[in-house]
Amino acid sequence: MKSQIHPIFNDLSASELQMLKEHTCIREKTLSKHTIIFHTGDLVSETGIVLSGNVHIENTDFWGNTSLLSNVETGGVFAETYSLCHEPMMVDVIAASDCRILFMDINFLHDPSLTGYPWHQKMLSNMLSISVKKNLTLSQRIFCTSPKTIRERLLTYLSSQAGRSGSSTFHIPFNRQQMADYLNLDRSALSKELGKMRDEGLLTFHKNRFTLLLPSSHESHEAF
Repeated sequence: MKSQIHPIFNDLSASELQMLKEHTCIREKTLSKHTIIFHTGDLVSETGIVLSGNVHIENTDFWGNTSLLSNVETGGVFAETYSLCHEPMMVDVIAASDCRILFMDINFLHDPSLTGYPWHQKMLSNMLSISVKKNLTLSQRIFCTSPKTIRERLLTYLSSQAGRSGSSTFHIPFNRQQMADYLNLDRSALSKELGKMRDEGLLTFHKNRFTLLLPSSHESHEAF
């Protein structure tokens, strides 16, 4: 394992990284698609770091309705809040593809005997930075699900994805059902609205590849 593997190990020297490994358990595991990594109600002490693939954070209510809260891509972190707070998981963490996960027990962050070590302070700082970025990700979903209409939710989400990719053509990490779950919409209603938006020339799409169009891209010009 190298310190460059993930921002959680930022600024750690080789010797500091070795000290970290001596004070906690770090293990790597390969998981198949659809594997449930953590269940709702689990008490966890490990933070997961996605080395390859991606995982979904989902919530299922009493009646079996599932909400897709977040997609954690390669380089992302999950369960850090639950492992720090020692609170039961309120979500399921599921492998959305075949993936490799690095699990790190972070109980060492609570060990007062380690607070004087520079590597310990660096890890605390890195964890804080990661948590702040995760809060931004969760805030983004709130922005996408706040609008009342299906079209407004789609426009908010797709605009954010275009901005994130830096292009009007981009891929989203969800299939239609997952997209509907993420936006808290009925799948058939979402698909119907996407069809209307395509017919109106607002966008084109094929599976999870989308292109947003400006009015000038689809308005016809009258002959003089």
